[in-house]
Amino acid sequence: MKKILVANRGEIAIRVMKSAQKMGIKTVAVYSTADRNAPHVKFADEAVWIGESPSNQSYLLGDKIIEVAKSLNVDAIHPGYGFLSENADFAESVEKNGMIWIGPKSAAIRVMGSKLAAKDAVKDYNIPMVPGLDEAITDVEAAKKTAVEVGFPILIKASAGGGGKGMRIVENEAEFESQMNRAISEATNAFGDGSVFIEKYIGSPRHIEIQIMADSHGNILYLFERECSIQRRHQKVVEEAPSAVLTPELRKKMGEAAVLVAKSCDYLNAGTVEFLLDENNNFYFLEMNTRLQVEHPVTEIITQLDLVEMQIKIARGEAMTIKQEDLKIYGHAIELRVYAEDPLNDFLPSVGHLDVYKLPVGEGIRVDNGFEQGMDIPIYYDPMLAKLITYADTREEAIQLMIKAISDYKVEGVSTTLPFGKFVCEHEAFRSGNFDTNFVKKYYDVETLKNVHNQEAKLAAMIALQRYFQDQKILTIPNS
Repeated sequence: MKKILVANRGEIAIRVMKSAQKMGIKTVAVYSTADRNAPHVKFADEAVWIGESPSNQSYLLGDKIIEVAKSLNVDAIHPGYGFLSENADFAESVEKNGMIWIGPKSAAIRVMGSKLAAKDAVKDYNIPMVPGLDEAITDVEAAKKTAVEVGFPILIKASAGGGGKGMRIVENEAEFESQMNRAISEATNAFGDGSVFIEKYIGSPRHIEIQIMADSHGNILYLFERECSIQRRHQKVVEEAPSAVLTPELRKKMGEAAVLVAKSCDYLNAGTVEFLLDENNNFYFLEMNTRLQVEHPVTEIITQLDLVEMQIKIARGEAMTIKQEDLKIYGHAIELRVYAEDPLNDFLPSVGHLDVYKLPVGEGIRVDNGFEQGMDIPIYYDPMLAKLITYADTREEAIQLMIKAISDYKVEGVSTTLPFGKFVCEHEAFRSGNFDTNFVKKYYDVETLKNVHNQEAKLAAMIALQRYFQDQKILTIPNS
């Protein structure tokens, strides 16, 4: 493998290229009109324009990307995450065109891409499932009967879904039909597939995921867990590894269950098995993500492994040299997704110009970044600017370092999730480890954040004024 095309943009494109270059492999970037001056374009050995700014005219054009790859004698394609990373047809097409797909087999992507098919695949492996109806609902009356048997509240979920779309909590029988129709309509609009199913709603769950890695020689490892319970709109914002609540016994049980999920679909390469953990430490299979995750850096830090390097080696047909018993957890890592969003206005995207953009540096700080000062934030893509990761020997130290790194991260021109990250890290529920996926609903108060924001702005203005007067004094001292 001498040359890899990265079918992505921003921080993940650079992240993949760093591992490839370390391994002596040349890299090819693809870019849209909006990204023509983006850092990932400059970082690669070669870069090719593939279309206009909207992703359906650029980053989602699988055939165009394959055409570019073939013309440049590319050996393999890494999809990153998002865009085409979980598109089974694209994965298949890459291989049919004589290149290596750095990811799972297309059959596994297909099975795990449907929550219903995934549940069906793992049912023979004795993996705990949330009680409910594990098939697409066609008869609303029959579904209502099942919901009554399972017991309200229940959750209606889109089979093809993600990111909270096509998901409805139903508190009682009276609202079942209206919520069902809404969920089907939302799922159809978002995914072109209106299949929905129902599950018992677990009121205070934690979202715990297990990183797995599988090679073509029958070896499957679980690389411990990530805690992903701090979410807004069912999407993760703060992740950490390890979880503050898993015992070694529970970690082993969940890890072994994740390995069985991988076996159920003959999995290859990097994947993540997601579980819900209830207040009694019962865990339930949720879904599998057939790609590298946004939050993979926290796993890299606590295992001291390069997951992208492992992905490339597995794609080359190599066997993993590390064994499960060799794996250990080193310290603690926390990641904040730095989105160009306004946490004071319901996390709405904040597009604009990066007038100031300075990253924090120092021991125990890692920033996977895709932007630089002077750039515009494009409206066409996910608004993530970077991932801020801190790590230390203990969770307490990693949290304190995150608070410091957030204050050293300077962004002007757009709003970001940095103040929200500080709010989380300073909150007693997070610091104690006693939180769940309802953290934002329970504790996040825009008014509190606004007050802190205003106090900090006042303090900064006073310091600036003081400096100004000091400078004036220096300027007016006569020469003796």
